[in-house]
Amino acid sequence: MTRQAPESAPEFDYVVVDIGHEHLPAVVSEAMAIYVAAMGYQPGVGKQRAAHVLRHSEFAEFRFRAAINGHGRLIGFAYGYTSVPGQWWHDLVRKAVGRSGTSWLEHAFELSELHVSPASQGQGTGEQILRSLAADLPHRTMVLSTPEGDNRAWRLYRRLGFVDLARNHLFPGDHRPFGVLGAELPLAGRD
Repeated sequence: MTRQAPESAPEFDYVVVDIGHEHLPAVVSEAMAIYVAAMGYQPGVGKQRAAHVLRHSEFAEFRFRAAINGHGRLIGFAYGYTSVPGQWWHDLVRKAVGRSGTSWLEHAFELSELHVSPASQGQGTGEQILRSLAADLPHRTMVLSTPEGDNRAWRLYRRLGFVDLARNHLFPGDHRPFGVLGAELPLAGRD
C-alpha cells in the first residue's frame, strides 16, 4: 500500500480509507502507537494489542478504516466486526448488560477501537472515521465500550445516538471503569 501526498498538504487535511486484511500488517504498528497515546497506556501494550487486531481481522464482517493526513501519515483509525457469543468482549458485556440489554448484542457490530492522534483531535476526524466504518453495515446495532468521563469520545457517541447499556463496568486488565454503549444503525445525525 502506497501513501503519497503533496509536500505542502496541511496537517488537518485527511482522507478516510478502508484498510483491507492484506494491508493491515503494514499499518497496525502505527495504529497501535495512536491507541497507546490516546488511551494513556504504556508503550508495550501496543504490541500486545496489535496481535489482537490481527486476530480480530479474521472475524466476520471485519472492517478497518484509517484517516491518512496530507503527509501520508495515519492520524486515526477504527475497526470492528460482528459481535458473537464466545468472543471475550461479547461474553463479558452480555453479563454486564443483563437480560434487558442482551437484545443490543443480537446482530451487533462491535466497535473494538476508535482512536485519533491527540494532536489531531477536535477536528471531526473521529466522527468521519466512525461514519465511514458504519456506512452500509448489515447489522442492527453498533456496540462499544469506552472509559468513563466527560470527554470528546462521550460527546461524539451521544451525538450519534449511543445510549447507556451498562455504566462503570470493570474489564479484566484495566483499572478504569468503562461505559458500555449501543446505537441503532444507521447512526443518528448527518450523513
